[in-house]
Amino acid sequence: MSTGTHQTPHTVPGLDVAITSGYVVPVSGPPVEGGTVLIRGGRIAAVGPGREVEVPAGTPVVDAAGAWVLPGFVEAHGHLGVHEEAEGWAGQDTNEMTDPNGARMRALDALNPADTGFADALAGGVTSAVIKPGSGNPIGGRTVAVKCWGRSVDEMLIREPVSVKSALGENPKRVYGDKQRLPSTRQGVAAVIRDAFGRARDYRARREHAAAEGKPFDHDPTLETLVRVLDRELPWSQHTHRADDIATALRLADEFGYRVILNHGTEAHLLADEIARRGIPVVSGPLFTTRTKVETRGRTLANPGILERAGVKVAITTDHPVVPINFLVHQVTLCVKEGLDPATALRTITTHPAEIMGLDDRVGSLRTGLDGDVVIWSGDPLNVMSRALRVFIRGREVYTWDEGTRTGTVADPWYREPVA
Repeated sequence: MSTGTHQTPHTVPGLDVAITSGYVVPVSGPPVEGGTVLIRGGRIAAVGPGREVEVPAGTPVVDAAGAWVLPGFVEAHGHLGVHEEAEGWAGQDTNEMTDPNGARMRALDALNPADTGFADALAGGVTSAVIKPGSGNPIGGRTVAVKCWGRSVDEMLIREPVSVKSALGENPKRVYGDKQRLPSTRQGVAAVIRDAFGRARDYRARREHAAAEGKPFDHDPTLETLVRVLDRELPWSQHTHRADDIATALRLADEFGYRVILNHGTEAHLLADEIARRGIPVVSGPLFTTRTKVETRGRTLANPGILERAGVKVAITTDHPVVPINFLVHQVTLCVKEGLDPATALRTITTHPAEIMGLDDRVGSLRTGLDGDVVIWSGDPLNVMSRALRVFIRGREVYTWDEGTRTGTVADPWYREPVA
């Protein structure tokens, strides 16, 4: 039985390319006018002024003069491929709502790369996404980070698991209340989570005792996953909207000592000081929605700015398909309008989600050694009139905008160049 962490098998080779003469915005460093981004073997080999970056002979060159060059955006919380668009029941694999504790479930096993949402992601400059089970269960399952292009999830894979999804509030109590079983209240939802971690603690002790005695031990994949959370190896991605549910999330994290990431955090601004004091990050959103249920009555585009000013690390999410993923950057623009610091706004969809989800060794900025995921924009992406013109994943051009026909084309992931 495998319970380890899986990373990209690199079955699709990275390519070489030099993107030159653009306004390069690494995000992790100051912008460079007339800059060059050199990608070799799918990894960023150099970033800097054109005169300082030597492009090896034979390297394909892309002229980005007059355009902005940025890292691919990172969606920290979406359901691409597991909640497929325009597929109805057949493409709905977000929630296994038959067991309140789904810690052994893996979004990896339900992801369909043919979901049209992946093409939308590329059009919006999003090259990486953390895919999560839904919020129908108190414990939903293991999340996975993928590139937004590829034939199979195995080729798209960045890392799995990234975190474990959990939900508080209305969703699980409604799902299981309709079934007339535990949990049907908020206290029941918290009890399911608390009971699960109690069993995981006992399981860990028995496992350690068996190992010390050299005796065989029956492994449980559900409890193995929860032990990794208790050991702070995997963070706990906690779906929570209302302030009282956020307080419960903090209480549970204090009790069991795990690393918690607040997802949605609709009323997180009301507890910004407590969240900042504990060093807990917030993945805020979706923000282009109406107040569809009681617990989202406090939704405000000012939330990320309030949290950021309080010292909270914030990422912004579309929760795709709740909001189409290509609108990710537009949510950021409106948050700037409502008080988010313009100087750090792009970090909410680049470096911050990468750091929060533990992916900053691969994605989130234009930095030597990271994956060659680069987007050429017609202008400042925070300007709603700008668009992604060319998108590269590991040095391979996977999306191209044609101004003449006003259409975007996604490279066919099934095509492979002939081998000489």
